Amino acid sequence: MDNDLRLQAAPDYAAVVLGNLAEPYPHSAHHTQASADDRPTPEQVHPAFYTSFDWHSCVHMHWLGASLLGGTPGSPLGGAAREGASDGAAAAWVDSSTEASLRAALGSNLTQAKLAVERDYLVANPSWERPYGWAWLMRLAATCSASSDPRLCGWGAALEPLVDAVAELSVAWMAKAQYPVRHGLHTNAAFGVGYMLDAFRSLGRADAAAACEEAARTWFGNDRGWPGDWELSGQDFLSAGLSEADLMRRVLSADEFSAWFAAFLPGLSAESRILQPVSVTDETDGYLVHLHGLNLTRAGQVARIIATLRESSTSGACASAAVLNEALDPLLKAGLRGMESGDFMSTHWLASFAWDALGSVAALD
Repeated sequence: MDNDLRLQAAPDYAAVVLGNLAEPYPHSAHHTQASADDRPTPEQVHPAFYTSFDWHSCVHMHWLGASLLGGTPGSPLGGAAREGASDGAAAAWVDSSTEASLRAALGSNLTQAKLAVERDYLVANPSWERPYGWAWLMRLAATCSASSDPRLCGWGAALEPLVDAVAELSVAWMAKAQYPVRHGLHTNAAFGVGYMLDAFRSLGRADAAAACEEAARTWFGNDRGWPGDWELSGQDFLSAGLSEADLMRRVLSADEFSAWFAAFLPGLSAESRILQPVSVTDETDGYLVHLHGLNLTRAGQVARIIATLRESSTSGACASAAVLNEALDPLLKAGLRGMESGDFMSTHWLASFAWDALGSVAALD
C-alpha cells in the first residue's frame, strides 16, 4: 500500500484539526483541585492545549497538524518543498490555504510563553497524563524538531523545556515502577513508553531513551504465552498484547524479537481474537467509540511488527509475518470506517490514530 490513502485523507484530517483547535467546549478537565478556590478554566492552566475535549487529545491534534504540514519523520513526502511556499518550507499533504490555516492555528498555541505554563503544570503534577499524554507531547516535539520546515523547527525549539521536563519525569517514574500497566486504556505502559522511546531517540535524549529500553526489558522481556483471546474489554482503544510487542520490537534485534514474539503469542493465526476487527454500537458514547481506535492502533502495530519480522532471518519470522499481514487490511478498513461517523466523541481524537496507522502501513511498501 502506498501513500494514496493518506493523500486522499489529508484534507479531511486537516479540517478535523482546525475544527478541534477551535473547539474549547465540551471539555473534560483532569485538574485536581487543591482547595475550594482552585477552579481555573482549562485555558488558564493549559493555554496551549485547552481545546479538543481534553489535554492529551489536543496535544495529538497538534501532532497531526504538524505531520500534515510535512513534519512526519520518515514520510516520503515530508519536507518536500512546494514552489512558492510562504516561508520556504513545505506542506506535503495539504493545499496552500489549508497550510496557512494550520500554521496560524498551531503557531498561536506553540509559543514560548504558553508552553512555559504547560511545562510548569507538568512539573508541579508529576504523575499527570502519565504516560499517554507524555508520549504524544514527545511525539509532537520530535516531529517538529525533525522537520526541514523552519516554522516547525521553531515550534520544536519552543517545546524543548517540556521535553526536558518529561524526560526527567519519565526516568524517575520508570525507576520506581515495579510493574507495568497492561490494560487497553491511556495508562497502558507499553504504548506510552514505546512512543516516548522513539521520540527520545530522535531528540537526542540518550538517558531517557536508555531508561525506556531498560523498563521494557524489565517489564516485558520474559513474558510468554500472552492470552490474546482474553484481552479485549468493552472500552479498549489499545491492544495490551500488541502494544507490548510493538515496544519490544524497538529494543530487541530483529532475530531476538522474532523469537520473543513466537513465544509471546504462540499459535497465533488470522482467526485469533487479538487480530479480529471490532465494531461500535453507539457512536455518541465516548467509551464505546474507543473500539474504533482499537482497530486503528492494532493495524499500526501489526504493520510495524511485520516490518521488524521481515528483517529477521529466524525460521518462524516469515510465517508470523504472513499471519499478521492477512489481518492487516481488515483491521485498517474497519478503523477507517470509524472516521465516517462525524460525532465529536470520535472526531476529537480518532484522526490522529488513523493518520498514524496509515503511515505505518504505507511504510511497508
